[in-house]
Amino acid sequence: MPELTWFAWAALAVAALIVGLSKTGIPGAGTIAVALFAAVLPARQSTGTLLLLLIVADLFAVAMYRRHANWKALLRLAPAVVVGVLAGVVFLAFADDAWVKRTIGVILLLVIAVTMLRRRFGAAVADDGPHRVAAATYGTLGGFTTMVANAAGPVMSMYFLAARFPVKEFLGTAAWFFAIVNLFKVPFSIGLGIITVPGLALDAVLVPLVVVGALLGRWIADRIDQRVFERLVIVFTVVGAVYLLL
Repeated sequence: MPELTWFAWAALAVAALIVGLSKTGIPGAGTIAVALFAAVLPARQSTGTLLLLLIVADLFAVAMYRRHANWKALLRLAPAVVVGVLAGVVFLAFADDAWVKRTIGVILLLVIAVTMLRRRFGAAVADDGPHRVAAATYGTLGGFTTMVANAAGPVMSMYFLAARFPVKEFLGTAAWFFAIVNLFKVPFSIGLGIITVPGLALDAVLVPLVVVGALLGRWIADRIDQRVFERLVIVFTVVGAVYLLL
């Protein structure tokens, strides 16, 4: 078990709660957990440790929203996501931590700007036509950012938001998306050495808090207004992007 101060443990505890909450109630908030883990642990260890907690939260999210997924949207995203993950593996092997974080921050801000413009002028992600380009773009960015920093939440939130999914469909589609992608990342993460024994020990302590956060997120999702939900997604996405830039 890594030796950490009480403040570091408190930060990780809050992050674990947010992991569960972000998967079942407020997508986009997970980037705050990424920030807290990166602030407390070495960059590579933080990525691997957080990945396993995300997978636990994914299981709860899938169990809660498994019937609400839009599989047509997921299948449309799949090829681009695989390309993005593989690109992320290569990038992670060579780029330093500071460059990775700032690159992702720029990407997120660009995604937010494009999404807001599309919503301002009434465009939505449709089932065919030019919006296949949007699926390819968001899918590639999502795969890349999730591999290098577990930071695809804001990217994919912007895509699902642009698709104008209702709250439950949004959460169900995101649940299956991240459950599949995060499991796909595990062999690469082991190969890169970012999943470690000390990280597993930390996960064992923090998992109960992930469960509490997931249950709290479900309670919120059953009561939240659609417009409030969308605004929270955007706010947390902006906060996460700014953090990664700074």
